[in-house]
Formats: sequence, structure tokens, C-alpha cells
Amino acid sequence: MIRIALLSGLGHTIVVVLGLLIYVLGTRINQQRRHPSAALGWVLGMVTLPYLTLPLFLLFGVRKFARPARRHHWQGPPPMGEGPAWAAQLLAGMEVAPAVRNRHITLHPHGAAALAGLLETIACARQQLDVCTYVFAHDEIGAQVSRALLQAVERGVAVRLLVDAVGSLQTPPGMLRALARSGVQVRRFMPLLHNPLRGHTNLRNHRKLVVADGQRLWSGGRNLACEYFLDRPGRPAWVDLSFEICGPLAQHAHIQFGTDWRIAQGRTLRRMRRAPHMPALPGPVHGPLAQWIVSGPDHADDTVHALLMAGAFHAQRRIVAVTPYFVPDDGLLDAWCLACRRGVQVSLLVPARSNHGLADVARERALRQLVAAGARVWLSPAMLHAKAVLIDDDLALAGSLNLDARSLFLNYEAMTAFYGEQELRWLSDWCAQLITQAQPYQAHPPSLPRDLVEGVVRALGFQL
Repeated sequence: MIRIALLSGLGHTIVVVLGLLIYVLGTRINQQRRHPSAALGWVLGMVTLPYLTLPLFLLFGVRKFARPARRHHWQGPPPMGEGPAWAAQLLAGMEVAPAVRNRHITLHPHGAAALAGLLETIACARQQLDVCTYVFAHDEIGAQVSRALLQAVERGVAVRLLVDAVGSLQTPPGMLRALARSGVQVRRFMPLLHNPLRGHTNLRNHRKLVVADGQRLWSGGRNLACEYFLDRPGRPAWVDLSFEICGPLAQHAHIQFGTDWRIAQGRTLRRMRRAPHMPALPGPVHGPLAQWIVSGPDHADDTVHALLMAGAFHAQRRIVAVTPYFVPDDGLLDAWCLACRRGVQVSLLVPARSNHGLADVARERALRQLVAAGARVWLSPAMLHAKAVLIDDDLALAGSLNLDARSLFLNYEAMTAFYGEQELRWLSDWCAQLITQAQPYQAHPPSLPRDLVEGVVRALGFQL
């Protein structure tokens, strides 16, 4: 009996050591920079529950692909007067395509305008149509979009539909198969079973975009489901933000979609050929300036997080943020608190109650810390799903990225930076209007049980 116990103890130790070795090698070799709490969680899990933690790490533990070689050669000196110099220089150093001038930009004030723009973008496609969404619902919006895609196929358009396997988990497989049988090319991104890229199941594609012929882009925070567009009895549409852009920025989104499409097929970045170059629009473009900024495992840097950090230290007057979920990492939270203490007015708008209860619990510590530093926090009575950040009067971000650790460090995300005076004013007025309808957040010291619950939920939230 003693010998069996010793052998069992020795076997357990070997499993623990093997798990830690796999974690260290997988993290260091693939340059998986991690938040300290995430690293500590994995290590403690390997020591205490190695038989459960090791399979979970092999399935979910990868955060970044190995650093890819430069693919698009966007680098060059930032053009003078094209947005704030600090942002242009930072983004150029992170392999982000430079800001470009577009023919026109339309921001959608409500769901009806967003739906009209979405269907019009699909209808204008003549050669190629790319659609990427996190949620593709089996409801009225899903049916309208499906009909529009089939009509595009009938016009001879090459249609590609990329849906996230987890975000669209409730989408009936028959709905996607019917589209595929009718000529729509359909791929599911990182399926839970039979994933062509093993070890990457936790990396979700949260980008939302529709690109027609590489010339027109519809994007923002809206998924393809009713709650993002239409009021229903007893369930008003969520407050969200989307936009249309006609111009060269659509080419950048088209190239990014091509990369996502190949990843969904199981091709890693090392094996990808360079995306085909899209021809420029005919004639000079002198319209509003915008920049396509993506963040995720396919980029070596945490692009948007780095931009937000830099913006916190460069802001002189204000930072305005709108987000459904606010669970930032300690670095970004500290940077915004420091901005408050040096006189920058930080304003944050979140829903009073979001559609994710755990996110509402996890955000409380960060909200109390911001308020203590002098920030203004507002609670929207409606479900707020929009994502936007304004820094002073020369930079605004809008797109798919939430201000939580999953969006900042794990998900495939897409944001657009706006530099034009008209777009900045529109977004500033839009945020101000939402704040007038909100109530100020009142910070209260938590009880000990509440504090413990918040700490546990916040620690687990990074992995979940």
C-alpha cells in the first residue's frame, strides 16, 4: 500500500512538472505575453488540478500566434497633418495601415439607419461581397440578410460569409447549409469540435464588417440579430453604433477579411501568401480621414490597448468612453486614473444593467477606482452595446472592441479611427446626448462577501 501511494505521488508530480513545462514552453516559444493574473491562474491550476488544467491549456491557452513576418509593408513616415502625430507614429510602428481619405463617411444614429445601410451595402456589390459577424441570428434580421446574400449570388457576386462558431452557436446549422447550397461560401471561425487550429479555441472572431467590391464598408458594433436593429414588443433595440465608409479604407478591411478567411480554413500566418493588392479607387480622394485598426492574435502587438494607453498619457482635455462591459486590465485603469489626476476629464458611459451579469459584477472595482480618481461615470437606462472612445478633439475610435480584457487581449477585433472634424463632432454630440439620458454612478463601499465575489469574478473574467 505504501509503495502504491509513493508511485501515485510520483506519477502526480510528473504530471505537474510536465504541465508546467508545457505551459512555459508554449508561452515562451510562441511569445505569449500574458496578464500577470492570467499567468498566475494557469500556474496554480497546473499545480493544484493538473489533470483538468493541462487539457484546458491545450484547448484554450494560446493567446497569440508566433510573431509574423511583416506582410503589408505599411510602414513609412506618418504624413504631416493626418491626425495626431503621436497616434500616427505609434500605429505605424505596429504595422497598422496608415490613415486614408475616403469619399464619404456615414454614421448611423439608430438601428433603422444601420439596417438600411447594411442592406444597401450588400445590394451595391457587383463582383465580391465579404461578410463577417460574431452573431448571425435565426430571426428577422438573419432572414433579411440571408435573402440579400442570395440575391447577390443571383447577380453573379462571389459572396463569402464568416461567422464565429461560438457567437453563432445558436444559429441552426441548416440555415448556414441552405446558404451554402445556394452559392454562398460559408465558414465557421474556430469551431469547438474539429477545429483546424487546435489550441486556439478560446480565440474568438468578434469583428463585424461587410465589404462590397473592396470599395464600400459597413462596420461597427452591431451583430446580425434583431436586438441590434429593431424594436420588438417589450424589448427595445439596443443602443449601438455602426457606420458606412466609401473609399480606400474598404480595401484595408477587405484584406483583413481575407486573412480571417484563411485562418478559418486552418492556415496559420506563417503559411499564408500575401493578400492580393486591391486597385485604388479612380480619381483623387479628398474626403474625411479614417484608419482601419485591427487587434487580435493575428497581430503581434495588442494594438488598440497600446493606442488607448498612449492616448491616456497624451490627452490634454478629455477622454470619453462608451462601452457595454468595462473590465479593463490594471494598466489601462491606472493610466485613466492618472489622466484624471493631471486634469483630464474622463467620462465613462456604461449600461445600468448589461446582458452579462458577471460583467456587471466584475466592473464594480474599476468603476469605484475611476470615480475616486475624479472620473465621471454614467449609467444608461437602455442596454448599451456601442463601443467608442474619444480623445480630446482630434481622435475618435468606434468598432467592435469592448473595454474588457477579452476584447483587449484575446478576441479578433476591428476598430476605425476617425480624424475628420465632422465625424468627431458627430460622435461627440452623440455621446453627449446619451449622457443626458443617463444617471450618475454612485460608488458605495462593498461588503466583505461582495468584495470577495467581485475579486473572483474579475480574476476569472480574463480567461472566460
